[in-house]
Amino acid sequence: MIKRRHVLAAPLAGLAAPAFAQSDRARTLRFVPQANLTSLDPIWTTAAVTENHGWTVFDTLYGMTDDLKVAPQMAEGHTVSDDGLTWLVKLREGLRFHDGEPVLARDCAASLNRWSKRDTFGQSLGAVVEAWEAADDRTIRIRLKSKFPLLLEALAKPAAVVPFMMPERIARTDPFQQMPEVIGSGPYRFVKDEYVSGSRVLYTKFDGYVPRQEPPSRTAGGKRALMDRVEWTIMPDSATAAAALQAGEIDWWEQINADLAPLLRRARGVEVKVLNTLGYVGVARFNFLHPPFNNVRIRRALLRAINQDDYLRGVTGNDPSAFRTCLSMWPCGTTYESTTGNELLAGPRDLDKAKEEIRAAGYNGEKVVIINPSDFPTIGPFGQVTADLLKRLGMNVDLVETDWGSVVQRRASKEPPERGGWSIFHTWWPSVSVINPAVAATLRGQGERGWFGWYGNPRIEEAAAAWLVAETEAEQKRLADVMNRESFEQVPVLPLGQFFIASAYRTGLSGFVPGNSTYPWNIRRG
Repeated sequence: MIKRRHVLAAPLAGLAAPAFAQSDRARTLRFVPQANLTSLDPIWTTAAVTENHGWTVFDTLYGMTDDLKVAPQMAEGHTVSDDGLTWLVKLREGLRFHDGEPVLARDCAASLNRWSKRDTFGQSLGAVVEAWEAADDRTIRIRLKSKFPLLLEALAKPAAVVPFMMPERIARTDPFQQMPEVIGSGPYRFVKDEYVSGSRVLYTKFDGYVPRQEPPSRTAGGKRALMDRVEWTIMPDSATAAAALQAGEIDWWEQINADLAPLLRRARGVEVKVLNTLGYVGVARFNFLHPPFNNVRIRRALLRAINQDDYLRGVTGNDPSAFRTCLSMWPCGTTYESTTGNELLAGPRDLDKAKEEIRAAGYNGEKVVIINPSDFPTIGPFGQVTADLLKRLGMNVDLVETDWGSVVQRRASKEPPERGGWSIFHTWWPSVSVINPAVAATLRGQGERGWFGWYGNPRIEEAAAAWLVAETEAEQKRLADVMNRESFEQVPVLPLGQFFIASAYRTGLSGFVPGNSTYPWNIRRG
């Protein structure tokens, strides 16, 4: 029998270095992403792997700095009318798309319009926009029906569904359909002919990109493409990825398996580091369109039954330094962390009581279809823990183990579970993606316009709308507490706790930008 440590220590013949010059190798960044890239449209899906693809190819009008301040990016600057209802955003000179065409204001207006139909923050802004339009080739004009003080914060949104700029012809794609081609204006170009889902993605340096002169800071500042090529290799098998990293056959593994962290920390030429220091929050998301989880009493019963430790230990390899329980609907350690209304989650675990409540709520044996990615080690254990728990609670569970790309596609289906739909899926969000009422897709109640699961709650939407125009921090905090309490009453998600995921990379790499584990700009050797 071949022992695992021997496999991990040996180079893999199937990953032999390609036959090109050493200088070419030095200018190529070989990267293993968290999951397969099945959707290329970062507006259509909230999948983090697609967002990271988006950051490689596209750019934004404004960026967010390390301290979460707004800074111009593609924009040169902006002006606001005296009544606050007309915003003029001026583009920097020299911006070009990867097809050689100039970036024009009409491209950006169409891009913002499409984004505003899908994103949580964008929908709030879009509700008060009279028109997204071009005043001239370099000036975007945003006309509002009422003031929107956080407009720049919306345009600088740093995670989840990001307002990326695209050519007008692409941005006119129905926001509920996937775009037909990938053309951005960012530091790297997507090479369509080299894309093989489940295997390989290639990006090449875009020589027409003109970076800003400021130092890089999260999604703002100078984004310099210091590599000629960025190659993504899909490796769902963690042992294969670990062996390739140790052998120098890949440069960077985005999210390492927790159980491999000790081995990689000891490996020569490898560094292990948490790049996203705000961490991630795990959630179980319900389908609100179909039984049994269209019943709030059943959802509330599960709050009494879940044990966050079970979930967190599963995705961190039992490493207590890599997780913490978080009994808030808001990320712990951030501004709005709150225990308001969390009595069911914070109280003693009582499976007998939960089972009784599920039966009393009218559960009638409906099948619970859990779609779960077996190739995603920081999500897959969540689904397995939930499946085991629901079976112990007497529910009829069908755990559908598949790949993450299939989960991303299937969770968009509104069909009943027995006709290709679903009942529960699990995921995580970077804390910065759900940090306040404007961006928290997990809690917002936008119904069929909202995040997969299609949870509707007018009270949540009223509180979020009031938060957007609140004049004091105290009032914003009060409204966030209202949302926290209401979320524990209605249970849009099961909060599974907070954890940290480490990256591993060859020690010759430097220039990593804090805030996200995959920003490709400014990465260099030496």
